Amino acid sequence: MNKILKLIPVLAVAAVFTASCSSSDDGGGAGVAPTVPNTAPTAVSNLVYPSSDLLCIDSNITFEWAAATDVDNDVLEYTIRVATDRDQTNIIAQQTTTNTSITIQLGSGTAYYWNVTASDGEDNAAASSTLAFYTEGNGVSNYAPFTAALNAPAADALVDAGTTTLDWTGSDVDVADTLTYDLYFGTTSSPAISQSDLTVSTIDVTTVAGTTYYWRVDTKDNNGVKSIGQEWSFTTN
Repeated sequence: MNKILKLIPVLAVAAVFTASCSSSDDGGGAGVAPTVPNTAPTAVSNLVYPSSDLLCIDSNITFEWAAATDVDNDVLEYTIRVATDRDQTNIIAQQTTTNTSITIQLGSGTAYYWNVTASDGEDNAAASSTLAFYTEGNGVSNYAPFTAALNAPAADALVDAGTTTLDWTGSDVDVADTLTYDLYFGTTSSPAISQSDLTVSTIDVTTVAGTTYYWRVDTKDNNGVKSIGQEWSFTTN
C-alpha cells in the first residue's frame, strides 16, 4: 500500500511535465514569422526627356527619367518602350536597363510615344504615363498634331448612366496651329462620326444603363493635317 502511495506523486509530476512539453510543442509553430509579400515599386513619376510634346532636332535621343522607389530595396530594372501610337501597339524600340537614361536612334520626321516600366525582379512592375514627342524632319514646315490623349472616362471604365462627359487632350508641336476634333461615338466598335470640327476637348453625351460605348477622337490642325485617334470604350451601370 505504501509503495502505491509513493508512486502516485511521481505519476502526477510526470503527467504535468508531459502536458507542459505538449503545450510547448503545439505552440512552437507560432514563433515562425509569416512570409511578407514583396511590394511592387512605385511608378516612374517623371519622364524628364523628351518632355511632353517636344520637337527634338536630333533623332539620336537620350531618354531620361526619375528613379522609382521600392520599399523592399530591390534592385530595379527599367523597360523603356517607344511606339508610333499612343496605346503602344506598334512598338519600334524596347530596351531594359538598371540606369535612368538610355540612348536610342530613331527615325526623323516622326511622332513617337514613350513610357517606362519599373520592375523589381519579383514579377512586380509599375508603368509610367505615356508622353509624345516629334523628331524633326528635313524641310518639314508643318507637323501633324499628336493623337488625342484620354482623360475621362478611363479606358474600360464602369460609369453611371445618364450624362457622361467625354474628356481628352489635343496637342501639336506647331504651337501656332489651331486644333479641331472629329468625335466618333456609338455602341459598336468603329463607331460612326457623331460630331465634326469641334473646337472644344470635352463634351457631354447621353448614355443608357447596361451598355458599352465606343469612341474615338481625330485631331486636325488648321493646315488640314489629321491624326487618327485610338478607340476607347466604357460601360454604364
